[in-house]
Amino acid sequence: MGLLHLTPARCVRALSVNSACNDCAVVCPTNAVSLEGRLPAINHSHCVGCNACAAVCPTEALVLEDFSATEFFFSFAAEAENTVSCQKNVPCLGALSDEHLIALAKLKKNIILDTGHCGSCEIGETILQRLQQRVENITYLLEAVGSENALSLVPLGYVDEADTNKDEAHRRDFFRHFHLKGIAKAKVDFEKEVQKATDEFVECTIGSFDTQGLRTKKITDRRKLFFTALKRTEKPETYHVVSADAVSFTSQKLLDEAKCTACEMCYRVCPTGALTSDMRNSKIDFDPFLCVKCHLCHDVCESGAISLSTSYNLKEWYEPSLQNLVTFSVRRCDECNGLFSSVGGEKICRRCRLEEEEAMELWGLNS
Repeated sequence: MGLLHLTPARCVRALSVNSACNDCAVVCPTNAVSLEGRLPAINHSHCVGCNACAAVCPTEALVLEDFSATEFFFSFAAEAENTVSCQKNVPCLGALSDEHLIALAKLKKNIILDTGHCGSCEIGETILQRLQQRVENITYLLEAVGSENALSLVPLGYVDEADTNKDEAHRRDFFRHFHLKGIAKAKVDFEKEVQKATDEFVECTIGSFDTQGLRTKKITDRRKLFFTALKRTEKPETYHVVSADAVSFTSQKLLDEAKCTACEMCYRVCPTGALTSDMRNSKIDFDPFLCVKCHLCHDVCESGAISLSTSYNLKEWYEPSLQNLVTFSVRRCDECNGLFSSVGGEKICRRCRLEEEEAMELWGLNS
């Protein structure tokens, strides 16, 4: 089992101290992820490599060293087999996101999720309970887009016949590592094993080298796969509006113009560019297809102007549209002559207003 790695610049919690994202810690069945600090801390000795945390991470900041959901997606989509099993091709049934599962179900018929080993697994009961609810939601969404394909939870108990020879192969491979050419690799592997055996949380930090990554708007690989899969299948005859609770990975948003202060924070911190504006900051636009439901825009909105819609129009999966949430009046500040978004007819910009308030406080004239 490989180590779990966090890319700090991709973590939603790195983008704002106000972020309340805790998906990785909530889903971890062994409490190997802690959020006592700003960024997730990982206890590798507790981690069982199920990849469930990476599957729910909205920005793909977490990666399991020896499993790539993207590589699995392409190989599984290309083969004739339709069984997903922890004894065959994934570390755990919880390793795949809802986007991966829906995209695969759109491309392949009658996919079977093998639950036959969950009963004998230390995390099996926890994973299975969550998976059952997820499959119900996915089935609901597939039916809503007119798909006849489905996901099924079946206790097959798949066993790889080659497993009987693996112990001997691993033993031979262990000694082969210590050949002169394998010393470097053996040293790295040894250091990883030490990390796994150390019963403490390893904290991640944000360095100066992460600055550029924090500013980069990035679409996740799973969203690209999801979009590609939908493009390869027929559009439904009718676009249904479904409950937003069933859609875990994207959303539709509402904005209360009366509460919005045009502070610009929501679209500046959005990690994917789902929220945008123009050069004059005269509006806020929203693209539901790019939204990863990380909730960061809600967390940084001090006035509470942004809220989640209780419904979701599945038309956005097939015909994405840019939605205008609010438009501002742009004028020049009477103090600095700079352009700013005037929400309530203000004549000076936010910065000049704050400077004036600070000056009044300094002079003792604000009482």
